[in-house]
Amino acid sequence: MKEPHLILGIGELLWDILPEGPRLGGAPANFGVMAGRLGNHSAILSRIGRDDLGREAVHRLDPLPADTSYLQIDPAHETGRVTVSFNDGQPAYTIHQPAAWDSMELSDDWIKLAERADAICFGSLAQRSIESRQTIQTLAAQTSSRCIRIFDVNLRAPFYSSEIIQESLELATVFKMNDAEVPLVLSLLGMPPEDDATIECLRKSAERLLMEFPTLNLVAITCGGLGSLLVTREEWHQHPGFPVKVVDTIGAGDAFTAAITHYLLRGAELPVLNEAGNRWGSWVASQSGAMPPLPEATRAGIETAIEQSA
Repeated sequence: MKEPHLILGIGELLWDILPEGPRLGGAPANFGVMAGRLGNHSAILSRIGRDDLGREAVHRLDPLPADTSYLQIDPAHETGRVTVSFNDGQPAYTIHQPAAWDSMELSDDWIKLAERADAICFGSLAQRSIESRQTIQTLAAQTSSRCIRIFDVNLRAPFYSSEIIQESLELATVFKMNDAEVPLVLSLLGMPPEDDATIECLRKSAERLLMEFPTLNLVAITCGGLGSLLVTREEWHQHPGFPVKVVDTIGAGDAFTAAITHYLLRGAELPVLNEAGNRWGSWVASQSGAMPPLPEATRAGIETAIEQSA
């Protein structure tokens, strides 16, 4: 039997402090849990504090299909926290600092894991500190040529810069962002944004990024309730998305990213990637929190629907 693919989520593990109470999250952790739920061997590479929130994070993750044995424990800094408020279902974030994940160390076991990885996912938020930025970028550079390296940008002001975006894209093979981030990313890179946010303009933006960064093979743009757009050098595909009753959108984009990664590793074409990303992203958006319980019947039903779309 073939071994599961090794997929790493690298970056922030934190608590989203929601109006109804704390929920475990952080984009790389959300990604790692979903990648594990899809049948891969996923591991979360992050750093937590030696505190109650850190211990509770491990306790919450233990029953979930994501390897936590590589988490680093910081004796001096607290486990990360983000206060989340909502306006018309859209989240607004207050990201507290410093946090333990600002001090991620480049350890030998992390390097060895990166060298074996089939796919890694990293973002921009965890690169706000120089130490964690160097760790993340070195790990990405240590991966093999066959490894899928996803840069899932996470523009949370003021924790991003043109340097972070540029350096990350030079390492990535897949770039994922949402439609609202497209003009800002282009501006940060010194590239004039397109006139508006139509699918045609988003496609042109993606094609410009593919021309600018030779290592990129795929640009994925999520468009909220309007679905998503996938663009390569040879083709593109738009998916209209699935109508759902949105509870909150936290983690929906991370589920999308995990799903397209899972199917990319299996050689799926763009329509299947888009179907999978939207199926799983819309399901998370219909739930509360970024790591909602996943009944087996729900998982099987979504996987069957994706297979039937091929």
